[in-house]
Amino acid sequence: MQIIKSNKTQFEYDIQAILKSFYPEWEPHMLAPDSQIRDRRILEGEPVMELDFGETEVTLKMLDGFAQLSRQDGLHNFKLDKTETDGKVGNVHFWHPTEPADTSAYKNGFKRFFYLTLCQETGRTLPWGNLTGIRPTKIAMTMMEQGKSGEEIAAYLREVHQVSEEKIKLAIDIAEREQKILSTLHYENGYSLYVGIPFCPTTCLYCSFTSYPIVAWKKRVGEYLTALGQEIEETARLVQDKILDTVYIGGGTPTSLSAEQLKWLLKKLKESFDFGTVQEFTVEAGRADSITEEKLRVLYENGVTRISVNPQTMKQETLDLIGRRHTVVQVEEAFHLARSVGFTNINMDIILGLPGETAADAAHTIEAIQELSPDELTVHSLAVKRASKLGRWIEENGATAYNNTDEIMEIAACGAADMDMKPYYLYRQKNMSGNFENVGYAREDKYGIYNILINEEKQTILALGAGAITKGVFPDDRIERCENVKDVAQYIERIDEMIERKRRLLQG
Repeated sequence: MQIIKSNKTQFEYDIQAILKSFYPEWEPHMLAPDSQIRDRRILEGEPVMELDFGETEVTLKMLDGFAQLSRQDGLHNFKLDKTETDGKVGNVHFWHPTEPADTSAYKNGFKRFFYLTLCQETGRTLPWGNLTGIRPTKIAMTMMEQGKSGEEIAAYLREVHQVSEEKIKLAIDIAEREQKILSTLHYENGYSLYVGIPFCPTTCLYCSFTSYPIVAWKKRVGEYLTALGQEIEETARLVQDKILDTVYIGGGTPTSLSAEQLKWLLKKLKESFDFGTVQEFTVEAGRADSITEEKLRVLYENGVTRISVNPQTMKQETLDLIGRRHTVVQVEEAFHLARSVGFTNINMDIILGLPGETAADAAHTIEAIQELSPDELTVHSLAVKRASKLGRWIEENGATAYNNTDEIMEIAACGAADMDMKPYYLYRQKNMSGNFENVGYAREDKYGIYNILINEEKQTILALGAGAITKGVFPDDRIERCENVKDVAQYIERIDEMIERKRRLLQG
């Protein structure tokens, strides 16, 4: 763990996120006079960096521990812009802000200073500059709605956030496409629906989602569905005067349920909600080892228009390592089966930067997917979550055990383009390998509307099931959330409370 000592608890999230982007193996902790910390290792440890926020000057001091951890010979030729710092004396950097400390301009100025200082220390730049949020395209979309031109948006991303030209182009391109796709939705009187099925055949090494092994919970799945059915019925009454645009059943792995259970769930949803206006109905089939012809027919015959068959990689050794418990052949068979049943919009997910994978492995995965020719391809850059088994695996095997590069991202982007797909949504996560992003690519008229909505926060998304988070988007630009408990047993026992939380959110 690396300790950052500061005289104020300020910009803690941004400081930690930027540090982790440069040094993914670090576990930075902020220590300030008003920090609520009890861990003696942090309280008594030696800091590697000191920050002092003064009235007219911010100073950043790199201590010996930082230099030993971060510096490499020959990498100190980056020069700070004079507008960002009035100088550097030894290992101390200075920034003289011209804006009040409680303004967004001050925060952006500090992030710029902090980021450029680390660029100087490492000789590196990051593709997304000092952006720490998960929705870069939301910046571009908001500026478009304000009447800003593409040139003005590009200048803002370049000058304020140091975003690379490649990522600026990607963000603006996607934002323009999103605006067109979302133009038919009902923002003010519409909503979308998410239903969570928190069961999986097994838990993957990288996963931090709410998921439980279906085998261990088989005897209680019925109880879960009963509670979910109650939430469906009661919540539908709260939105009976609103227009339902999209429906997404995710997880977990929804196809962990039996065909009969899936049929019951789809029937319950259609009996409770008005599907007459639904533009897109997605179910994540996800794992090839959970897919059968009978389940696919239940989905297709009940109006599901879009599914995912997610390999993550087409390298068998990696599938074995990450605990997918299915084969590459099973992925191919499941895809062809979905086509034979009648599905004309099939998405496939892959993850770049999985442990041990190289550019050659990524190219092999893309070539195998091109042979299948899906309608959409979602490209994830591996994000290491503390709650996942992968976090512990990396502690044992080292941070160099996984890696993502510009070359690997380009292989995926070119592969999608070769399948006549265009990027249509983008989001980022904390601790992403290579500081890259997740991008959804799709052919014309196959874009996943729900994926855009969940990222751009343009419409209320009503979320049902264990671990689901409802996001209310209100006319005054207010966004409020309410969460369901993650634990399945607690969800079953406290279902009335989960329903009441939504009632308060939607009626308040």
